[in-house]
Amino acid sequence: MKLPLSMKSVLALLILLVATRTQAQSTQYPDSPLLDSLLRTSPALAKVLSHPATYQLQLIYTQINRDARNVPHFTQHTYHLNPRQYFNPASLVKLPVALLALEKLHTLPAPITRSTIMSTGAAGRCQTPVPFAAPADSDRQATVGNYIKRMLLVSDNLAYNRLYEFLGQKTINDRLRQLGYSGSRIVRRFAPCDTAANRRTNPVAFHTLAGDTLYKQPAQTNPRTPAPPLGPVFAGRAYQVGTKIIRQPYDFTTANNLPLPDVTALLQAALFPEALPAAQRLHLTPADYAFLRQYLHLTPHASHFTPYAGSKYFDAYKKYFYYGRRPEAQPQPGLRIFNIVGMSHGYLADVAYFADSLHQSEFMLSAVLYVNQDGVINDAVYEYDTIGEPFLAQLGQLFYQYEASRPRRYRPNLAPFFEKDSQP
Repeated sequence: MKLPLSMKSVLALLILLVATRTQAQSTQYPDSPLLDSLLRTSPALAKVLSHPATYQLQLIYTQINRDARNVPHFTQHTYHLNPRQYFNPASLVKLPVALLALEKLHTLPAPITRSTIMSTGAAGRCQTPVPFAAPADSDRQATVGNYIKRMLLVSDNLAYNRLYEFLGQKTINDRLRQLGYSGSRIVRRFAPCDTAANRRTNPVAFHTLAGDTLYKQPAQTNPRTPAPPLGPVFAGRAYQVGTKIIRQPYDFTTANNLPLPDVTALLQAALFPEALPAAQRLHLTPADYAFLRQYLHLTPHASHFTPYAGSKYFDAYKKYFYYGRRPEAQPQPGLRIFNIVGMSHGYLADVAYFADSLHQSEFMLSAVLYVNQDGVINDAVYEYDTIGEPFLAQLGQLFYQYEASRPRRYRPNLAPFFEKDSQP
């Protein structure tokens, strides 16, 4: 029987949906019984847990057990984890870019360091310059170190753009694949640049304080954008452009992609490099790792970083777990949270390592959920503060309390995570 064209289209769509669902199900991790039962002890989490399709929650809880030599051993428990279920990583991509920028510095000639002034030129469409300047306040200088501080302390987008351009699109993605993160793809600035413009990155140069040029890097072009690891990706029921609502799903196919297992592993690589096989370790120094530890845990005010001395950036600004991004939240004594967060298009994520000197406990926690009840992308109407952030705060507190009393054969020596913050 010859089907009408419309019937053929519907049939093809159904086949695609079934195939996509089957593929997604085949890559979903099994839920941990421990994690499932623990989550259900908290009534505050019930609203999200009872609507898994709506909130698209994915969760990784990593237990850390030390042996007699204080060597950490990691056991992951997962809940609804599926690397092929897309979520927009937003600012989570700042962690791998920070790591790779520090690594690249070691390939440049001496005396270039993370404190060397960097200028950025413009050689094409969608490129903006940062000319050489040597302000008296060293915190305001354009350096790789300061860009990383801005990214980790308050999730600064312009700082990310400068390091994306310093690295180049090809370098970022080639190195991620070399390190084993084949499902990750970082191909965009945080700016309204199209695919071709994002393949092209600015010339950069490094200078002495007097303005003499130490090194020049020409503009770069990636010949081909890395293929989308998930194929076509659409989300929502509509999206907004200006004041107009477009009644069709939003296309994320060409967006950045960073699965929750990958960003969790990257944070672990930054904090526990010795736990990785040599081939998967970044080429960083002990001073690099100390620098990362410092700015992954510090809050804007505690950092004493000059640009964030005011009240705009409160101390829970990017600590969604435990504190829920509440301006009035007070630090928990003895607790340090080393983390990276993402918030965009209704997706809310936090990837963190908790070190608790009061109870001598430690663990990692990673979560992402989707809080966009009207289903419209880019309308700025999301339930971050009413559902997402309170949920993540309760989640962090639940695991903090559980880990505080969890039996351990050997208590961890957490001294490296409570070093005095003094790295320049």
